[in-house]
Amino acid sequence: MSEKAIWEGVSHPFIVSMYTSFQDATYMYMLLEFVVGGEVFAHLRRMGKFSNNHTRFYVGQIVLALDYLHSENICYRHLKPENLLLDMDGYIKMTDFGFAKKVEDRTWTICGTPEYLAPEIIQGLGHGKAVDWWALGVLMFEMLGGYPPFHDENPFGIYQRVLQASHIHTRVGSRPHAPWHNG
Repeated sequence: MSEKAIWEGVSHPFIVSMYTSFQDATYMYMLLEFVVGGEVFAHLRRMGKFSNNHTRFYVGQIVLALDYLHSENICYRHLKPENLLLDMDGYIKMTDFGFAKKVEDRTWTICGTPEYLAPEIIQGLGHGKAVDWWALGVLMFEMLGGYPPFHDENPFGIYQRVLQASHIHTRVGSRPHAPWHNG
C-alpha cells in the first residue's frame, strides 16, 4: 500500500509511470508503463562497464529523478542497476518503489541492497534522503568500474567494508585543527 501511495503521487520523465491499480481479496495489482529497453543491470553485465559519457548521461537523469523525489520528501532507498530501466530511446526510467518512503527528516527503517547501503543505515543511526546520494556514488563506481566498490560473499563483510571506508573518508575528509586551536 505504501508503494502504491508513493507511485500515485509521482510524475517524472525518468520514473516509470503507474497508470492505475486494483486489488482482489488476495493481491494488489499495479498497471505500470511498459519500458522496452530492459534493466541497466543487464546492459552493464553485457558491456562489462560503461564509458564516462554513458555514465554521465545516465547519472544526470538519475540526479534529476532523485532531486524530484527529494523535493516531494520521498527517500527512494533502492537505487541499483536492477531498478533502472531504459526506454526505447535509451533514457533512464527508475522503478520499484517498495522501499521508498515519505521522510521529512529521518527514518530508522533498515532496508536496501547491502552493496548500496549508506553507513548510517547500517549503523541504525537514522537516515534521510542523503542515503540516495551515497547509493548514487556506489552506482557510478559500478558503472565506471564494472563492479561495486564494496563486495564480499557475506552481507556482514560488505557492511564492514562500507563502515571502514566511511571511517577513512571521515578521517581524510576532516580538516586538521590549526596549531593554535585548543580542541
